[in-house]
Amino acid sequence: MKKNIILLALFVLSNLNAQQRPKLVVGIVVDQMKMEYLYRFSDDFSPNGFKKLMNNGYVFQNMHYNYMPTYTAPGHASIYTGTTPSTHGIVGNEWFSRTLGKEMYCTDDASVKTVGDGTVEEGAMSPKNLQSTTITDEVRMATNFQGKVIGMSLKDRGAILPAGHFANWAFWYSKTGSFISSTFYGEKLPEWVTEFNNEKHYMSYINKGWDLYKPASTYNESLPDNNPYEGKLYGSAAPVFPYDLKSMYEKNDAGVLRATPYGNDLLAEFAKRAIEKEELGKDNITDFLTVSFSSTDYVGHLLGPRSMELQDTYLRLDQTIADFLAYLDKTVGKGNYLLFLTADHAGAENVIYLKDHKYNVDNYPSKDVTKSLQDFSTKTFGADLILNYSNFNVFFNKQIIKDKGLELTKVKQAFKEFLITQPQVKRVYTEEEILANSGNDYYLNFVAKGYDVTQDGDMIIIDKPGDIEYSTTGTSHGTPYSYDTHVPAIFYGWHIKKGESYDKKAITEIAPTIAQKIKVTFPNGTEAKVLQEVLDEKNEKNEKK
Repeated sequence: MKKNIILLALFVLSNLNAQQRPKLVVGIVVDQMKMEYLYRFSDDFSPNGFKKLMNNGYVFQNMHYNYMPTYTAPGHASIYTGTTPSTHGIVGNEWFSRTLGKEMYCTDDASVKTVGDGTVEEGAMSPKNLQSTTITDEVRMATNFQGKVIGMSLKDRGAILPAGHFANWAFWYSKTGSFISSTFYGEKLPEWVTEFNNEKHYMSYINKGWDLYKPASTYNESLPDNNPYEGKLYGSAAPVFPYDLKSMYEKNDAGVLRATPYGNDLLAEFAKRAIEKEELGKDNITDFLTVSFSSTDYVGHLLGPRSMELQDTYLRLDQTIADFLAYLDKTVGKGNYLLFLTADHAGAENVIYLKDHKYNVDNYPSKDVTKSLQDFSTKTFGADLILNYSNFNVFFNKQIIKDKGLELTKVKQAFKEFLITQPQVKRVYTEEEILANSGNDYYLNFVAKGYDVTQDGDMIIIDKPGDIEYSTTGTSHGTPYSYDTHVPAIFYGWHIKKGESYDKKAITEIAPTIAQKIKVTFPNGTEAKVLQEVLDEKNEKNEKK
């Protein structure tokens, strides 16, 4: 009798513990996804992809980034650390480091080597430059390193930064068509990854080419197929369907898949294989899978937000997500996984498109901004005092300033007065102004949260709304304006009630919310502001019904 009571107690405790955490957490990041795409393309989405998430999950309609620059690497780092570049240290995709005095890439690590069929440069990557822990790190520690964490993306930074410091593996796509990793994670790829690579899935997409997914009449939310605001895909004669990917592949390499919707499809195939072979979500110890879909960003940059190509990419991604959700329901089980979907940044309208519609904006390539700074410097001080201009940062050559007997504060003031006269410039902040931020200046708050004094510049520039430091075709991002900051944020699955909020929220609230939801320690750099709506389980629906 006593034995039966003990067994019953253990059974109850086991089930109680199982309910405290989901079997699997899935973080999906869609690169360069504007919240507006969920509205604009809604009529053409299936009921089982984005709409399923929105209709059955909790949707934050007004989620924003709270710092600049709004780029891919800082975005992924901020989602998963719950803090901003001023704390986690990933201040760009690549940046000129004040401390090192040279350019550096966000995940560069010369101490590690490529694992798999990739070049030496492609695999010399790790999370060592990320200064904060991630929610994935905290899951690893909370499970005594028994819960698995695996990150994946076409981009190295989209795989490595979300997976954190303690990941079992991070995998990213090589121009050879294989998924690779680095010796930071292990000396040899898992057998299932090698098998997947050997199957050469990418070739099936290359061989069939890229044509419209739906009838042309479906794409009435986009501009005509051939318009002046699009770039050309890998040397194509014109930006029009269909695209001969086989010819592009033969002239380039398997990297051509990145700038097509098939890059997302390949990644989803790889994610399903990872769930199966790594047995993610198979027991009551929580695992974490991070998936970053990058093709949307490549297509957006090259062809722009109003292109039929971008709409086609999202219509196909909708189907890919529908298929992935069905796979999760089948393998992990409805109600057993917690999923969130967001984006690492949004993106601007094409500046020439806006200009052609009589909006007084223009493009100002970074090299032109650099030259104007150098010309002013030579004319005013008799020497080029600019060490570097990139990512809206101005770096001065302190040695030349010292050798010429100039006072740095006066140099900064002179450059600030010059920059304010430039047609694209809205604000200019010096390092001193940034570090003395009182919180009352709306724009300065964005700059301060994105500023790392050990790495960033002596001055930061903010361009006017609509102006852009990019080419005349396609688009870019990086500013503190809503077109770059407003992204989707949807929670779905385990203990998530259906609902929506229109209150303004910050991207840095996602990671601490998950920490509270699944009862693990906060990532160590977060301010720990949470999304209360996700934590409130009143009216929770039973997903298993």
